[in-house]
Amino acid sequence: MKIRALLLSAALSTAALADAVKDREGAVRNDKATMEKDARWLYNDTAAAFTAAQKSGKPLLVVLRCVPCLSCMGLDAQVIEDATLGPLLDQFVCLRVITANALDLARFQFDYDLSLTAMIFHGDGTVLGRFGSWQHQKDREDRATAGFRATLEAALAVFKNYPANKAALAGKQGAAMPFKTPVEIPSLAGRYSKDLDWHGKVVQSCVHCHQIGDALRTVVREKKQPMPDELIYPYPAPETIGLTLAPDHAARVASVVEGSPAAKAGFKPGDDIVSLAAQPIISSADFSWVLHRTPAQAKLTAAAKRGTATASLPITLPEGWRSQSDISRRVGTWDMRGMATGGLVLEDVPDAERGALSLEKDKLALRVKHVGQYNKHAAAKNAGWQKDDVLVELDGQSARLTEGALIGQLLRTRQAGEKVSATVLRGGKRVSLTLPMQ
Repeated sequence: MKIRALLLSAALSTAALADAVKDREGAVRNDKATMEKDARWLYNDTAAAFTAAQKSGKPLLVVLRCVPCLSCMGLDAQVIEDATLGPLLDQFVCLRVITANALDLARFQFDYDLSLTAMIFHGDGTVLGRFGSWQHQKDREDRATAGFRATLEAALAVFKNYPANKAALAGKQGAAMPFKTPVEIPSLAGRYSKDLDWHGKVVQSCVHCHQIGDALRTVVREKKQPMPDELIYPYPAPETIGLTLAPDHAARVASVVEGSPAAKAGFKPGDDIVSLAAQPIISSADFSWVLHRTPAQAKLTAAAKRGTATASLPITLPEGWRSQSDISRRVGTWDMRGMATGGLVLEDVPDAERGALSLEKDKLALRVKHVGQYNKHAAAKNAGWQKDDVLVELDGQSARLTEGALIGQLLRTRQAGEKVSATVLRGGKRVSLTLPMQ
């Protein structure tokens, strides 16, 4: 029985972010041939899956996974081989979706930068929870399924309490979208159709999930509007507010960063988070969903089981909290780098190295780790930027920023066609450059 779905977030232009199998076309076709014969999994038929969930009285598990992408393959393989998961999966109607082309964007809202994700629904369409694994994204050899199992068990508990908990689930539901499906978004329309081209080059006919985020950002950019934070910093990880959750539990606190919003709220290692903003939490992806829907400055309340007691933990999110998200490994950041930094990949110079460069710890110092070479990602190279340049001043500002915070600042305040003045250190000398906005 197999859990491999959706040709999702495979940043195939940046192999360092998402390596793919050599024979992508063969992988997709072989997967289809196998899964269409599978007795447990419905294949790429959302309407049939919801009908089956309604008739059976079971919750619906929709698993989305990029077949050619190697990220999360370890988890995928283990789920296939782990017979002990079978009885748990049989309590769900199971659906595999292997293309994002026709996804209902109002219903399927999740972290489009992941290579493995799952959504759990009631048969009436109500979202019960989400699962997504950055742990496995970082290590494709990781075969641990404990966190996935814990999420499914927690989802069954939420399902059994439905509809008494319907009000608590309201916040889990997707927001209205300006486009019904990805292929209706202008930059994708005309290039892709709702159906894959099984008679031609099937992989090239597929909308990868990260393209949804890319296309939505393009809409904003072409309208010359400031980029919304939720498109720059989507689905902030719990680490953004100082929490690390254990990968082998649904939502157990592994560690808390001193002085962080989470620490100030009173979180402690070992806490099992059961709700956030009154929503039941069944995974770290659920936690990120709440943060994703939270405004720039807000107060949230979490409930956490601590031994036999339940603690109420008030979280205060300061202005600008979202820009603390680490977006450096996100597939969607590659496209934003083209818009904001002309294809540069930047990394903050560590404190230990700043002394040798005569740089203060509170000042801007972003080293050019990579200079893009092609198309719009070559704009910085064409403007004279070089690998190992250290950016120390941008548009007259020199306060310390991460790459993510810098990208956000530029996308909110600058539009395509503008050129931003910059100063870099190169070979011990200060060099004036411009950074082209696209």
